[in-house]
Formats: sequence, C-alpha cells, structure tokens
Amino acid sequence: GKMAAAASGAAAPVCVLVLGMAGSGKTTLVQRLVAQLHAQRCPPYVVNLDPAVRELPFPANIDIRDTVNYKEVMKQYGLGPNGGIVTSLNLFATRFDQVMKFIEKRQNASKYVIIDTPGQIEVFTWSASGTIITEALASSFPSVVVYVMDTSRSTNPITFMSNMLYACSILYKTKLPFIVVMNKTDIIDHSFAVEWMQDFETFQDALNQETSYVSNLTRSMSLVLDEFYSSLKVVGVSAVLGTGLDDFFVQLSKAVDEYEREYRPEYERLRKTLEKAQNKQKREQLEHLWKDMGSVCVQGDTLAGSDDASAMGPSELILTRGTLDEEEERESDTDDIDHEVTEESHEEPAFKNFMQETRMKYQRRSNPNE
Repeated sequence: GKMAAAASGAAAPVCVLVLGMAGSGKTTLVQRLVAQLHAQRCPPYVVNLDPAVRELPFPANIDIRDTVNYKEVMKQYGLGPNGGIVTSLNLFATRFDQVMKFIEKRQNASKYVIIDTPGQIEVFTWSASGTIITEALASSFPSVVVYVMDTSRSTNPITFMSNMLYACSILYKTKLPFIVVMNKTDIIDHSFAVEWMQDFETFQDALNQETSYVSNLTRSMSLVLDEFYSSLKVVGVSAVLGTGLDDFFVQLSKAVDEYEREYRPEYERLRKTLEKAQNKQKREQLEHLWKDMGSVCVQGDTLAGSDDASAMGPSELILTRGTLDEEEERESDTDDIDHEVTEESHEEPAFKNFMQETRMKYQRRSNPNE
C-alpha cells in the first residue's frame, strides 16, 4: 500500500466509476473500498454523485448534496424523484470542469478517485449529464467502470441474463474498461454465475428448466453475450465482509493497463482532433442542459469553462469539502433559478447503435491491424 502510493507520485489517479442497480450493494462496496485504501495508507479521493442518498457511510471529498439540494430541485421544477435526480445531475454536470480541477490538484495525494453514482442506475448511464461526466473523467485520467450486481438475486437464469445484458449495454455506452463485481458472496457463492459465463451448455441446461417466450429470447441473446463474456473481468466480493477485495484490486490494475493500451490512444486522438469541435459541442450540450432545466441565470462566459474567477456568476457552485482551503465555500444560490419549466426531453437510450457497435467491435477485434 505505502510503497504503491509513493511510487505513484507522478501517476495520474485512477477513476473508479461505481455503477449498479438499486440494492446491489454499490454504496456498501464504496464504503469498503474507501476503508481498505485508508488502512493501506493510500486514501482515495471520493466523489458522491447521488443527490438523493440520505446518509453516506463514508466521507466524501466532493458531494453533489453540498451544491445541489435535491428536494429543492424537485419542488422548484415540480418533478418526481427520478426527474429530480436527473436535474440535480444536470446542474452538477454544468460545473464538472471545476470538479476536474480539484481532482487534478489532488493527483499526487490520491492514487484512486472513487465515484459513487445515483441509486437509479439509468439516470446516470442514459443521461446527457452522465455522459458528460464520464467523458470528462475518461479523457483526463485512466478510468474504469465497476458494475456491481447482487449475485443472490441473479440465481434465476433469466434474471442473470437481464443483468448481464444491462451490463453489456453499459459497456458499449461508456466504451471503458469494465469490471463486473458479483457482490454478496457472503449470501451465495458466485461460482454458479462464472460457470454460466464460461460454459454455454450449463447455462442452457439451467434455462431448459424455464420454458417460456422469455427463455427463448434469452437463449438467442446468450449467443450475443458469449463474446461479451470472453473479455469480461469478473470478481466475486462481499462488500459486507470485505472478502474478494484483493482480487478486485488485481482486476483493477489489469483494467488500468487496458485503458492505457486501448483507450488512452483513442481519447488522445479524439482530444487532438476534437478540441475545437468539443468546446463548441460541450457548450451546446451544456446549453441544451440549461434549456432542459429552464433558464438558470449564469453569465454566458462561465459556460466556456473560463478560468477567470471574476467572470463567475453568483450561483457558481464552488465544490469544496475538506479539500482546498484557499477558496471559501459558497452556497449555491437557489434564488437564481428561474421557475419556468421547459418540456422535459427524453433521451432515447443508445440501444439503436448497440448491435451495430457490437458488430464493429468484433470486426476490429478480428482484424486488429485496420
């Protein structure tokens, strides 16, 4: 632990994006990872992106709840819980360049940045703001997606399959190294799942107990998943007992190698060719978010991510939380929010491109020289 932290003096921190369905034990896993890293004298930098969580069982360096009042957002925009989470995340995403600055300033102190995401997983994975946040992290730091699943709830082959399809869709959406954490091994050993993934026949046998339309669909889907499984990093852990974490860190360092090998060159290429276009696009994405939220009065130039502090409007969300002492904390100014609500825009999940991208990925894998 100590040596690793010292050796990584110059290395960029690894961003670990923790995703999982409600009840998968995502937050408990984050708590366990944070505790273990502290015990190894390698304290992580922790970011909480769940605006609706009541109690966090770990200290967060940056907490969305400090800058966005979820209940207030629901009230002001007349939204239900999910809409409230999306809008809170949108507000936060428009300020994410500041979060990036905090992470950069901390890069010598922390080897890992651990990001806990909202309990409603689709809010993060299929929203514009989730994409902005993921891409911002991945284009600056080695980033890995950790998908947490409740193994004890996946003993039925059809439930298992739907969990895997969801994981698979997120893999293609984020295009980042991906680790599936089969949590709750204290309740049930995850070996049955690994066996299903490695041996098509055993999964078919399990399915044969189920005769329904769904199982026929599942049968044909499992052929698609076969390729997904072959390159998937899987680790069984118990967040409650802390077992399996050593294996988790081994897989994490493999995932970081994969990022360096396959993803970083891609991001750097993108960065060079898209820097100008991206600024324009980022501005448009952000303006799009503002529109979704009704007009929030912020002076135009802050959207460009201007470094000039004097240009920042009164509602600037300065995200300090036991981090930088040179900037005092300011409350977000909720009075700045205009109460007009524009019509909610629903993003179409990226399933249309899903199979197409899958095919392209396989082609690339089979002819790596192209």
